[in-house]
Amino acid sequence: MTERLCLVHYHEIGLKGKNRSTFENQLVANLHRALRAHPVANIARISGYVTVEAKDGRATREMADAIARVPGVARVSLAYKCGLDEPEYIAAAIAALGECGEFSSFKVHARRSSTTYPRHTIEMNQLVGTALCEAFPDKKVDVHTPDATVVVHVVQGSTYVYAASEVGVGGLPVGTAGKVVTLLSSGFDSPVATWMVGRRGATCIPVHFSGRPMTSDTSEWLCQDIVEALAPSGIVGRLYCRSPSAPVSARSRLAVPQSLRIIMYRRVMFRVSERIARLEGAKAIVTASRSVRSPPRRLTTSRPSTRSSSCPSLRPLIGSDKQEIIRRRTGDRHLRHLVPDAPPTC
Repeated sequence: MTERLCLVHYHEIGLKGKNRSTFENQLVANLHRALRAHPVANIARISGYVTVEAKDGRATREMADAIARVPGVARVSLAYKCGLDEPEYIAAAIAALGECGEFSSFKVHARRSSTTYPRHTIEMNQLVGTALCEAFPDKKVDVHTPDATVVVHVVQGSTYVYAASEVGVGGLPVGTAGKVVTLLSSGFDSPVATWMVGRRGATCIPVHFSGRPMTSDTSEWLCQDIVEALAPSGIVGRLYCRSPSAPVSARSRLAVPQSLRIIMYRRVMFRVSERIARLEGAKAIVTASRSVRSPPRRLTTSRPSTRSSSCPSLRPLIGSDKQEIIRRRTGDRHLRHLVPDAPPTC
C-alpha cells in the first residue's frame, strides 16, 4: 500500500561524525514539539533522512510547512512510500510528477541505499522514465536543466518517490548549542539576530527592556508578538520584560550627567541580562550591535560598556548593514513573519 509522508532532508548534520546521532535525535525531538497540533503517527530516523508519518497515512502540505520552519531541516518533501514492486513505485512517480504544476521538461533521478535491491540505478531510470514519457507524451526529457525532477530512492526495504521539495531554514537543531540570552526589541535588528543564533542550535532566552514609564508599553506587546511568531521554530524560551531604569535609584540618575545616562542604562541592561543568564544557565548574551567595538563610556575608562558584564557578548549582525538586515527580514519567507509592522527601534 502506498503511503504519503514527509521526508525530511538535512545537510550539515550529515557531516557530523560519532555525535551525528545526537543531532538527529534532537531534530526528531524538535519535530515532535513542532507538530503537536498535527495528527502525527511516527517520526523516525532512516538512512540520511527523517520520516514523519501521519496517522491516516496521508501527510499534508500544512505538516510540511510546519516542518520547514524547524531549524536543522534543509528541505522537506511530500513523498510516496512504496514497497519494492516496480508497478507500485512507477505509479507513485507518475502521481508525483503530476503534482509539479506547470513544467515542460523532466528527468528521473534513481538512487539505491540498499545494495540488496537487484536493479541498477540506470535500469531504474530507464524503467521509470519510459513510464513517465508514456504518461506525459507532451513533455520532454532534459537530464541537465529539467523543470521537474522525480526522485526514486530505495532505502531500507522501501522506495521513496517525490518530485517537489520545500526549502527549510537549515542550520542545526535547537538544543545542540546550549542557551543564550538575547536582547530583544520591537524593531528589525534584534529579532533577526535572535533568529540567526537560534538556527545555529542555541536556545534563546529573550530579554526586553521597556521604556516605561517614559514611553508607552507598545514595545512590550510587539515583543510578545515576535516571541509567539518564533515559538513554532522552538528557538525561544520564556520572555523577560522590565524597565532598565527600575534597578537604578533616583539618586543614581541624578548623579549621572544627561549625556551619559543612556550608557549607564546600557550597563544596567547588561548586568541584569547577566543575572538572567546565570539563572537560566545561559553561556552568552546576544546583541544586535553591528560595530566591532561599542562607543567608549567616557566615565573613567575607554573600555566598551559591554565590559560591565563578565558574560561573553555575541554580535551575529556585525557584518551586516541596516539595508541588508531589512532585505533579509522582508525577503526571507522564514523571517518575514517575525517582526510586526512597527518603526525600527533597535
